[in-house]
Parts: sequence; C-alpha cells; structure tokens
Amino acid sequence: MEQLDYITIIIFSLIILGAGLSFATKGTNMKSFFAAGGAVPWPMNGLSLFMSFFSAGTFVVWGSIAYQFGLVAITIQMSMCIAGFVVGYFIAPRWWKSKALTVAEFLTNRFGKNIQQYYTYLFLFLSLGYTGAFLYPVAKIVNVTTGFDINLAILLLGGMIMIYTAVGGLWAVVVTDVLQFVILTAAVLLVIPLSLDEVQGFQTFVEKAPDTFFNLFNGEYTVVFIIAFTIYNIIFIGGNWAYVQRYTSVKDAKASRKVGFLFGALYLVSPLIWMLPPMIYRVLNPGLEGLEAEGAYLMICMEVLPVGVLGLMIGGMIFATASSVNTSLNLAAAVLTNDIFKPLRPNSTDKTLMNVARLTTILFGLGTIGVAFLVPMAGGIVEVVLSIAAVTGGALYGPAIWALFSKKQNGKTILGVTIVSLTINLIFKFFTPLVYNFSLNRTQELLLGVGIPILLLVLVEIFGKAEVKRAESIVYSAITTKAEEIEEAAQNNFGVKVLGISLVAVGLLFGVLSVWAVESAFYLVGLGISISGFGAFLYWNVMKRGIKKLQKNF
Repeated sequence: MEQLDYITIIIFSLIILGAGLSFATKGTNMKSFFAAGGAVPWPMNGLSLFMSFFSAGTFVVWGSIAYQFGLVAITIQMSMCIAGFVVGYFIAPRWWKSKALTVAEFLTNRFGKNIQQYYTYLFLFLSLGYTGAFLYPVAKIVNVTTGFDINLAILLLGGMIMIYTAVGGLWAVVVTDVLQFVILTAAVLLVIPLSLDEVQGFQTFVEKAPDTFFNLFNGEYTVVFIIAFTIYNIIFIGGNWAYVQRYTSVKDAKASRKVGFLFGALYLVSPLIWMLPPMIYRVLNPGLEGLEAEGAYLMICMEVLPVGVLGLMIGGMIFATASSVNTSLNLAAAVLTNDIFKPLRPNSTDKTLMNVARLTTILFGLGTIGVAFLVPMAGGIVEVVLSIAAVTGGALYGPAIWALFSKKQNGKTILGVTIVSLTINLIFKFFTPLVYNFSLNRTQELLLGVGIPILLLVLVEIFGKAEVKRAESIVYSAITTKAEEIEEAAQNNFGVKVLGISLVAVGLLFGVLSVWAVESAFYLVGLGISISGFGAFLYWNVMKRGIKKLQKNF
C-alpha cells in the first residue's frame, strides 16, 4: 500500500471513532446503552444485524472457501438468506414481545434466577471463543495488507474497538455498522469490474477456473452439510444473545420482523457480489495454500484497486469485520451488568450501572484479545469458526428459542438439553479423535451439533407436561411512560443525525480520492455525491421534523 492508502485508513478510522464516541453522553441508563432506547429504525437494525453477521466471515472465512472451492461459498451463504426470512417471520416478533432487555432476562422471567445464572456463565465463557475468533480476521486483514505483526494488530484493534463500544453503547455499534455497509458496498462494486479486467473478462475467468469451481456443492461442503448449516443458522441468527438485541430495540413486533426480512434479502443478493473477487483471484494466483488462502480477498483488492480507494476498502474491511466484535462486547457487558451485577446491587444508581457496563466491556475485551492470539494454534479461522458453530450453536441457543413457543419446557429440561448436547459434541470433537482415533467430518459434526438438541427438545414435547402456571405468568408489560417516549425519540433523532453527518464525510472522502484515482474518477465522484446526498437527506429530514415539532408547540 502507498502513503495515501494509510492516510485514507486513518481518516476513515477517525470518522468511525467520531461517530461512535458521539454517543458518549447519550447512554445514560441501561435501556439506552444496551437497547439504544428501544426505538432504532428497523432498516438501521437490519443493516447492523447483516454487518454483525456478515463481517465475521465474509473476507477471511468465506473468502478463503471461495478461493479454494468456488461457487459453493455462495451456496453456503444462501443458507443464511433462508435463515433470515425464517427468523423474521417466526422468531424475531416473539423476542420483541418478551419485553426482556437480554435473553438472560427472558430466561429469568420464564425459568427463574438459577437457570439464568447457569446460562449466563456458560454463554460468557463460550462468547470469549466466538468474539476472539471474530477479532482474529480483523488483525489478519491488517497483517496481510501492511505486514504489521498480527499480534500487535490484535492488541491495537482490540483496544480501539473496546473504546468506542464502551463509550457509545448499542447506538455506536448500529451507526458504525451502517457506515461500513455503505462504504464496502460501494468499494466492492469497483473491485468486481477491475478484477474481471485483470483476467481479460468473465468468459476467460470461467474457462481458466478449476473443473469443479462452479459446482453448487464441492469438497466437504455437501448437500447434507448445507441443510444442516441452514438449520444451524436459523438457531444462531434467531437465538444468539447479541443478535436478539436487534429484534428487541425497535419500536414494535412488526418492525422486528422487518429486521429479519431485510437480513434475508441482503443475503439473497450480497453473496453473488462479495464472493466474485476471491474466486477471480484463484485464476490470477492459484498458488495459495493452507492458511494463505485466508488472505485471498485482500490480495485481489491490493492488486486491482487504485491508490486511496484501496485504503478505504481496507479500512471498511477492518471495521466491518470488527462489527462482530463490538456487537459481542456490548452484549457481554449487558449480561454482566444487567444479569450479574444488578441483582447483587439492586439499589445501584444509573450512573453506577453505566460505569460497571463500561468497565465490563473493557474486561471482556481484554479476554477476547487473549483468545484471538490462540486462533492460529487451533488450525486457522475457518476451522475455528465452523467448529465453534457445530459444537455450541444448537446446544446454547436452541433451547431458549424453543421456549419462546413451548409451554412444556422448564428450567431443568432446557438446561439438561444444553448440557447433554454440549457434552456429546465435545466428546466427539476432542475425546474420540484422541483416544479412539475416530473423528467426524465437517457435515457429521454439524449434523450432530444441531440434531442432538432438537431431538431432545422434541422428546420433552412428546413426554413432558405443560407448565401452564409458569407459562401463563409470562405476560410482559409494554408500558412506556411519556418521558421515556420523548427520550427514545430524541435518541433516535440524534442517531440518524450522526449517521447523516458521517455519510456526508464519507462521500466527501470518495470525492477527494477521485483526484488521485483518475481512471475511476467518474465512478468515485458519482458515489461521493450519492452518499453525501443521502447523508444530507437523513440529517435534513430529522431537522425538519424538529422544526415542525417546535412550530406545533408554539
């Protein structure tokens, strides 16, 4: 990369940090910090959910699979599209209607404090693995593009993410997610035609690709794997404690449903766009082996993007991949503060709770950094992400989702399902390969991971007795005071204004870069005008509503 690329990354980082830190004075209580006041516009939450999920794997995990196996990387991500629509229709509205701030709070209301505590400690422990696995790709991007030591990159980026998440809360997460979506979508639309030019067109790309490169199913990613992965994604997207925040922080159940639908719609289109660059790079440079394939996406960007624009793309990749980290940090802080500290100190003031929330964000972030150091020792990010998914996803998140719909589940049954499923999965993951030299392949591992908890939950439905009394007690209040409504509206307006200003700044950055990227100048200027214009529209729309409200009051 050239000097201008580094300058662009720094400027973009400052825009992101500025947007996140602008919410420092807005998170004054638990609801505002962890649920963004409960009034985030559903399009913003839908984009944020997409970025939180998509960014964890697109560039490094799925980019590596696209480089090695081709079209099957798109097939894998279509399972996420299906999951999004299923979650939007069935699961998201149920979470909103629970009126719980976190999944842990739902478990407390439904099954009691003891069950909630078991799940909370289990979730926090496993979340360190998830979040550390998400932080590693961020550092990998920096390492591949700059040659910066990967361990130092983990420390630096982990610290930066901790700061703006600890200060800004969920609104900071959501706004920065939307910014990253806009920038990366614009940049990748430039990468694709430039990549195709590099291989002399699409027809040449198809002709030079490996024989099985355009198979829908390839290697260990079979039909059965895709089916199992779809079921897993329904459970993971519908029950992950961090993602549930996106369904509960909108104004009503209808809006929560739209969050899931938007996620599904984006995954219907985006894999076709995002996976082409690493697939094209296989033709340009077929020699990457092992963990080297994790850098395929970055290498194609470095090869074809003009100076300055490469920096913007890399900056977008860094913060987009970091999106999964900041989402998990915010959620972990919510659980530690709301479900562990607050019950111990029920008379704590909002100021005390907010200080605890920010402190726990930093402490959990430090643990995440430690786990990220261990990812290469576990076989690389692809192995880590898919293994964690298989072992923990169904066992940890499936029972809580099931409880949203069932009257027969009680605390003992859901905890029993989780413990038995985790135990069986861990035995086949670590014990049988070591002792009996027998291990499951990727598909078998995933089938076991989602199949065991579902089977056990079905058995409870067949043979269990309805917990009528407990189920009837779950009538959550949706009462919101007038003061809370005013505060939520103010937070909503402030968040949209910050997003508008940030988009204007990003649009101007695109315009400035057109001075150096002469060949792409027309495209960059057009993008800059479009992005700045949309940002100005968002800002003016909020201001116009404020003017009308003042006129009405007078």
